Amino acid sequence: MGLWSWFKSLTIVHLLMGYIFMASGFLVSFLMLVGVVIRPFNKTLYRKYAYFLSYALWSQFSFLAHWWVRADCKLYISPEDQKRLGKSHSVCMVNHTYEIDWLMAWMMAERHGMLGNTKIYGKDILKYVPVLGWTWYFTESIFLKRSWDEDKKILEKSITELITYPDPFWLLLFPEGTRWTPKKHAICQKIAKEKGYPEYKHMLLPRTKGFTLSMQLMKGKIPTVLDCTVGFPASEPEPTLWDAISGKKIRCAIIARTYKIDDIPCENEEECGNWLRQIYKQKDDDLEYYKQTEKFNGLPVIDVPKRYYDLCWYIFWLCLTCIPLCYYVVYLVFTASIVHKVTVIVIVTAMILVMKWMISFSEVKHGTSYGLENKQNGTKKSQ
Repeated sequence: MGLWSWFKSLTIVHLLMGYIFMASGFLVSFLMLVGVVIRPFNKTLYRKYAYFLSYALWSQFSFLAHWWVRADCKLYISPEDQKRLGKSHSVCMVNHTYEIDWLMAWMMAERHGMLGNTKIYGKDILKYVPVLGWTWYFTESIFLKRSWDEDKKILEKSITELITYPDPFWLLLFPEGTRWTPKKHAICQKIAKEKGYPEYKHMLLPRTKGFTLSMQLMKGKIPTVLDCTVGFPASEPEPTLWDAISGKKIRCAIIARTYKIDDIPCENEEECGNWLRQIYKQKDDDLEYYKQTEKFNGLPVIDVPKRYYDLCWYIFWLCLTCIPLCYYVVYLVFTASIVHKVTVIVIVTAMILVMKWMISFSEVKHGTSYGLENKQNGTKKSQ
């Protein structure tokens, strides 16, 4: 292990990175809260304000991938599709097979100038997560309660609002709704056999009801679905967020295809569901080929160079948060009382716990199984 790799593995360094993220995140969240007063008078100005602040925060994740990990991520895409990326609204559909597939997607979003305008479909509980959830909330992400009657209203209201967005955005969607695990995969395989659906080796069955309604609401208003399949080499351990924070080298590849939403058969759930399951069959075949060869087939690799904005922002946050921290540490060591020092130890311990809790949201074991039970129950009832 080299000196630089050893440095990146130190717990004190991870704590410092966590401190930078939390301190900058609370500042961004506060500024977004203050900026809400702009929205009733000028929605476009508020959205540009929120875009600037969200990019300032999300750039720490792309910094992590680009500069800290120096992730090697190849993009397989047609030149025509690549030239159009970032020019219009798009639903970015990503497989939820790994813990950090989202981080690779965000890295590519940054390279195409879309990071500040990335939004998500997420569980309702996420909007209460400090910093992360608050930023998603202020930037108009869609939070679902996993109750169809409520979610139908949420989708109708949120998408109607989103299509008025003045600048191009990517709406990140994981149609599976949960991360891949062997148990969930076995359930999906059983359902697929019983219903005559395509069977996947590396994917879960996508949920079709919310996707169908989304496509119906977006038709004629949002041009494309950007379908991305993320793969990590089968010859290496699947990377985790802790691996990225520890600076471990990550290799991956993404194959991306675009589909016009106007061409998607979304008049009813059956037709739209069949279309989506066939897309997932293609994704599954792509990933199987990648696991065997460590490359994707059918499209060329397009080199999209990384930009320096995320690096500049991280240097800014480093200076803004750590210079006062250094003065405070000197005061704490030489001047502060015992009670003060104990209080700081308690706060730092709490910070460590909060940081681990936030990171846990990326872990596979915390993925929901919602929808799979419903499908199983529906299958049993129909037998």
